[in-house]
Amino acid sequence: MKIFRALAGITAAAVLAAGSAACGNTDKDGSGKASQVVIGTLDLVNGDLIAQYENWYENELGIPVKIIKFDSGKDINSAIASGSIDIGQEGSSPASLAISNGLDIQVFWIGDIIGAAETLVARDGTGISSLQDLEGKKVATPFASTAHYSLLNALKLEGIDESKVEIIDMQTDKINAAWQTGDIDAAYVWYPVLAELLKNGTSITDSKQLADKGVVTADTNVVRREFAENNPEVITKFVELQLKANDIINNDSDKAADEIAAKLEISKEDAAEQITQFTYLDADSEIGYLDKSFAATLKDTADFLVEQKSITSAPDISEFEKRVTSEYVKAAASAN
Repeated sequence: MKIFRALAGITAAAVLAAGSAACGNTDKDGSGKASQVVIGTLDLVNGDLIAQYENWYENELGIPVKIIKFDSGKDINSAIASGSIDIGQEGSSPASLAISNGLDIQVFWIGDIIGAAETLVARDGTGISSLQDLEGKKVATPFASTAHYSLLNALKLEGIDESKVEIIDMQTDKINAAWQTGDIDAAYVWYPVLAELLKNGTSITDSKQLADKGVVTADTNVVRREFAENNPEVITKFVELQLKANDIINNDSDKAADEIAAKLEISKEDAAEQITQFTYLDADSEIGYLDKSFAATLKDTADFLVEQKSITSAPDISEFEKRVTSEYVKAAASAN
């Protein structure tokens, strides 16, 4: 779920490095096929955690697997740019930035549509009960994140001048501490920190409400285009595993909560609650989003970042359409 400020973690040097890197983690045997796949994860509450819990990647991708955990989509983009990973998880904001900055990726899977799992919370006693009440207040969120994007859009939709709100760039591990000391009045953030803030805070709006107004944020999987073109069967099987995991989430939520809780080391009750705050797509819905609207969502995100002067320019919609593909979901669906 994360990323957007200034260069958003993708420096020009990193992008150039990507162009010359042969991805040292995927040695080739001369046929163009990779000898291993390196997957970057963010511990997002979606099917990836179930796939990890079940060891599906190691057992079913048909190729040696290395899994690396990252802290943010910014880090995922940097790792892809350097050729350190092949497949990565990231929010729609970092995916939009990656495309805007020329990173040679394909967005091939939507892990979830973000709902109330990302929420704007006001600390009790601050007098904040609406977005208008944020004027003159200190609001923390991780810059370059889907939460930051949602916060700025929430203000824009209400006609609130963001310059009248003191928006502070703060990582999630710092937000809770600042909250407890009273150094911030509100925060737009996600779990597990969100659960702590709600103990003495009130929800003002969330990403589900914003999605209902057309501001859609999501978690995605992206792949280095060269890897995908040389190893399409790996990406297709990866998608098959995500579809299988989503089927568990949507149809056996008790099992899903057990497995997600085990991976995140949280209670089953917390995991069950978090699952309800995302939308997990089946194959037809995935194809619908990827074919019809997701490129436009990423383009809208990029245009918004230009307005915010987070990036200097955004590519034409055709570039986003070129980078978003339903090819592997269609192949996975037809295989089942």
